[in-house]
Amino acid sequence: MPSITPLTELREKIDSVDSQILQLINQRACYAEEVAKTKRAQGENGSFYRPDRESLVLRRIQDLNTGPLSNETAMRFFRELMSECLALEKPLDVAFLGPEGTFSQQATFKHFGHAVKTIPMTSIHAVFTAVENGNCAFGVVPIENSTEGVISHTLDCLFNSTLQICGEVKIRVKQNLLTNAKNLNEITEIFSHAQSLAQCRQWLETHLPNARLTPVSSNAEAALLAKDNSNTAAIAGSIASEIYELPIFTANIEDDSNNTTRFIIIGQQLATPTGHDKTTLVVSTNNQAGALYQMLEPIAVAGVDMLSIESRPSRQGLWDYVFFIDIVGHSDDENVSEALAKLKTKVSMFKRLGSYPQAVF
Repeated sequence: MPSITPLTELREKIDSVDSQILQLINQRACYAEEVAKTKRAQGENGSFYRPDRESLVLRRIQDLNTGPLSNETAMRFFRELMSECLALEKPLDVAFLGPEGTFSQQATFKHFGHAVKTIPMTSIHAVFTAVENGNCAFGVVPIENSTEGVISHTLDCLFNSTLQICGEVKIRVKQNLLTNAKNLNEITEIFSHAQSLAQCRQWLETHLPNARLTPVSSNAEAALLAKDNSNTAAIAGSIASEIYELPIFTANIEDDSNNTTRFIIIGQQLATPTGHDKTTLVVSTNNQAGALYQMLEPIAVAGVDMLSIESRPSRQGLWDYVFFIDIVGHSDDENVSEALAKLKTKVSMFKRLGSYPQAVF
């Protein structure tokens, strides 16, 4: 039989490793403080957060990881470490679509770590305004859901704003039924955001067909409303359950187990290429035969992968549209740069909304 290492010996080894980890973490924090001093000496006074640099660090950790910890676990640990180190350099204020307990706040913590100060806003437009006015360094807003499609208000704000998209984060949307009720048959009304109600339609029809469905402004508001009435329930994420102390009665009630929402990070900052980037554009073309084909041809000829295209009314004239386009690559990449230069000559309006690192995990 193989020999078994005594527990006392294993615990001593763990204690020794913990001491080394703590020493190295603090050594990294000291280097972060030195980085801040160097940046200030070079005249930098704005945000020290660099989405491209953090993306490269996380992808490097992913490449170096040999387990047994998963890549996601390793990257989540380093995300929090970088967040704490960044807070030593200069704390970040990040606006998000509130109130507290929403998936937008969850996305903010996933992207920036928990050392940032999250500032809840009452609307997507208010998030843009807070960043444009300099009250917050960055903002986090939803832009697309895998089952319900794009968030039109976000597209409209992007079109009218001078801000850049400088990052993205994806959240696997796990919807939960939160309630103080002891049994499902006690529940007469369910509060939730309209989109969350739609995402749980089949489950609700099967398990609570007679309950009244009441849309509210956010899932956090739903949890707050359901907290004081045991005959009601809310559909919300686990973060709302924790913040508003409303128990999860049934977890993961969404109809699509792969339901995911993509959020964008907006700010004044331009991200440099990382090799794993995405570019978002908004363009408009004259209303004539073949105009859309001519608009997209330079992208195809350059071999640039187009991820999505979405049309929105331009509000400049009746039946006049603009097109939001996501492509793979950074606008500084040679093939993307060539494609965009040719594209500009074929459209009546062109605006680059941002080139930014793709979500890492």
